[in-house]
Amino acid sequence: MADWIPAEVIKNRHWNNDLFSLVLQANIEPFKAGQFTKLGLEIDGKMIQRAYSFVNPPSSNQIEVYATRVADGLLSPRLHALKPGQQVFISARANGFFTLEEVPDSDHLWLLATGTAIGPYLSILRESAAWQRFRKIVLVHAVRFSADLSYQAEINTLKELYPEQLIVQPFVSREPAPPALPGRIPQAIADGMLERHVGLTLTPEQSQIMLCGNPEMVRETKAVLEQKGFSKNLRRQPGQITTEHYW
Repeated sequence: MADWIPAEVIKNRHWNNDLFSLVLQANIEPFKAGQFTKLGLEIDGKMIQRAYSFVNPPSSNQIEVYATRVADGLLSPRLHALKPGQQVFISARANGFFTLEEVPDSDHLWLLATGTAIGPYLSILRESAAWQRFRKIVLVHAVRFSADLSYQAEINTLKELYPEQLIVQPFVSREPAPPALPGRIPQAIADGMLERHVGLTLTPEQSQIMLCGNPEMVRETKAVLEQKGFSKNLRRQPGQITTEHYW
């Protein structure tokens, strides 16, 4: 049973018809960047809940989650409709191991995401640890349409703060949208297109890779990387690939 506490909606930011971010105020316990919480609403006498990663850094005094409205979903259409001043339940304690503490040191950190799974990376990148530990950080965000590339202002702020360290490469698969690359992440790694475009080489000696999002993307990208000599990062046996499935 989750340790539910009430959270007040401060803002509900609709990026397009289905993508939205909830900004909340609640007295939760401290968490680590990359972890997730649970949001819940009581519907027909039952608590309907789902896990959402924090987009905000741990140092922020407001909570932010990034979500997509699923038309036939029980919870997401109701979250999408919440107004400032309304209430949602949140788990007081965060969970998850998709954090930088679990990632070994390296020269380059590659952060690969599809859709709303960019959320935990925004939390990680707005803390100082990543920038102190890695010489270059590559943020790759793959979406279907260019209108799905949310958080551009926040990403541009990071680019201004860390111009020598941060490389951002979007992918848009269903329409031409330069400078976004076409297609999908696994193919772009398999044929070398991603490395050519960002100007860095993926090697097990120099690279740590975090994969978050659509389970198919995570599985296929992991397989492509394993063919290149990368291995899954385990506590008892450190490797280079750290993964999180996003549904």
